[in-house]
Amino acid sequence: MPDLGTPRRPATSGAPPRPAQGVAESDPPVSGPPVGEATLRGQAVRAAVHNPGGRSADAATLTVAPVERLEGRLEALRREERGALVAYGVAGYPDLDGSLAAFRAMAEAGADVLEVGPPYSDPLIDGPVIQRAVTAALDAGTRLDDVLGLVDELTASVDAPVVLLVYYNLVAHRGPRRFAAELAAAGACGAVVPDLPPEEAGEWLEATGAAGIAPVFLAAPTSSDIRLAAVAKAGRGFVYAQASLGVTGLRASLAAGIEELVGRVRAHTDLPICAGIGISNAAQAAAVAGFADGAIVGTALVRRLGDAGLDGLRALTAELADAVHTAHR
Repeated sequence: MPDLGTPRRPATSGAPPRPAQGVAESDPPVSGPPVGEATLRGQAVRAAVHNPGGRSADAATLTVAPVERLEGRLEALRREERGALVAYGVAGYPDLDGSLAAFRAMAEAGADVLEVGPPYSDPLIDGPVIQRAVTAALDAGTRLDDVLGLVDELTASVDAPVVLLVYYNLVAHRGPRRFAAELAAAGACGAVVPDLPPEEAGEWLEATGAAGIAPVFLAAPTSSDIRLAAVAKAGRGFVYAQASLGVTGLRASLAAGIEELVGRVRAHTDLPICAGIGISNAAQAAAVAGFADGAIVGTALVRRLGDAGLDGLRALTAELADAVHTAHR
């Protein structure tokens, strides 16, 4: 497993990126959201995305820039000395309507930020539980336009800020400017792109700046201080501290060194630091919230949804939220 603190260089020149499942072969106009009806906000900003002579979906288009909503929510929790629960799910799992209901259930149960994962055929940091969910979503026909429609419906119905965890091939294939603008149009506040290093993110940073969304970067236990400084300088929203090396999945205990990593990141930035990958239960989430600004939980929630449905998902989310919110800090 390569060090995810030094991701693969994305294709930025020469031949276009290899189309993957989850991405249409051509670059057609954006279709309407397949889950429910698009909000007026989404319709208006999508129109601007496809009008090169008009306004793009920048911060001026919206009353408050999406990145400010995300940072404001995390800063409010910090002032209250409470940790944040960042809850992850796979868009399209168990199906589109089911995943929309799952995200809403997690928000109602106390999740502070929702992290939406578009299904992708080459999930670099995902372990077997999330891979199976991703495969099911792809097999059911979930594509990126479907995910944008889901996010549009979700953000219109919950207060929790929404970010995506998305691989750069999806961004590059659609085009950074278009992708960022469409995220803002759908109401998303930012995106974690785990395989894009900040040193090579110039085009993406320009696009996210224009759209007013947060570019979130990973900090790994093996990251050098030079890399951590670059992550701090380029990022907005929060820094994603990788709690363990390797892919996502359940762990019996927290990896050694995560608290040290959070301390190293704090030396470079005042941004909130949320730790994820390998946080499997409420006790581990509470431990992380004792020294980080938030805990990111994915695999445990995806597995609970598959095993116990919405009721089980609500119960686990509430347990995690209570543990993170009341952790000794």
